[in-house]
Amino acid sequence: MGRQDRSVTGRRALVLGGGGVTGIGWMTGLLAGLAEAGVDLTQADLVVGTSAGSVVGAQILGGPTLADLYAAQLKDATGEVAAKMGARALFGFVVSAMWPGDERAGRARLGRAAMKARTVPEAERRAIIEGRLPARSWPVRDLIITAVDAETGEARNFDRSGGVSLGEAVAASCAVPLVWPPITINGRRYIDGGVRSPANADLAVGCEKVVVLAPITTALRSAGRIERQLSSLGADVRSMVVSPDAGARNAIGRNVLDPAHRVASARAGHAQAAGAASAVAALWSVA
Repeated sequence: MGRQDRSVTGRRALVLGGGGVTGIGWMTGLLAGLAEAGVDLTQADLVVGTSAGSVVGAQILGGPTLADLYAAQLKDATGEVAAKMGARALFGFVVSAMWPGDERAGRARLGRAAMKARTVPEAERRAIIEGRLPARSWPVRDLIITAVDAETGEARNFDRSGGVSLGEAVAASCAVPLVWPPITINGRRYIDGGVRSPANADLAVGCEKVVVLAPITTALRSAGRIERQLSSLGADVRSMVVSPDAGARNAIGRNVLDPAHRVASARAGHAQAAGAASAVAALWSVA
């Protein structure tokens, strides 16, 4: 379902990367702060969401204002489920990324391990993700949500034309392997889209301007690296990557899956917007 037309059309893309609950907070705060500075990235013609970015993408195109979404991120985290990328999960990611030959084989190895792992029930995880979405239907604006087939390692990109519900797509994109359960859709099981790339920026095909908000930028495989993916879009494409500054990295901490750091991450993203607004506006302007 990836876009095939590689012509530059004047379209603008917002790419939202993975980064856990703290990444959701940071991106939401950043988007709200940029909007306050006069730069509304939610007016993108195309939004690409990976993992945490799939949640933010569905939220910003689902009806609530950025101010409301930001306010929601500032609410107390009491009662939210905390998780952690343990040593086993981190080792699995590294092995997957370094697996020789076809990168799909490495992703499939991680996916098969995820299908065997003991986690919370799939239905419980689906309900949590769907509870974060302001709408159950796909937005009118183009939204691509990324995931990976747990058995084959194939990348899968969901959009409104594919017959998959928005909640299913977002839950699949957020299924961090060995932490959360793979999500079953039409008999197939899917894991986090971040297993392929932290942002999947190469899906912004056919767009003239691309802004990437990337809570995490590290990719062991060169094919998954954001700058390389952006360069693949063509020499005429203008792009930039915004990642957490020093203050935001400190707020996010070592565990991106810890809701206790969500509020501080959202505030840090909002604060970072002031310094980023000028550069983002220069790229994003319609003229």
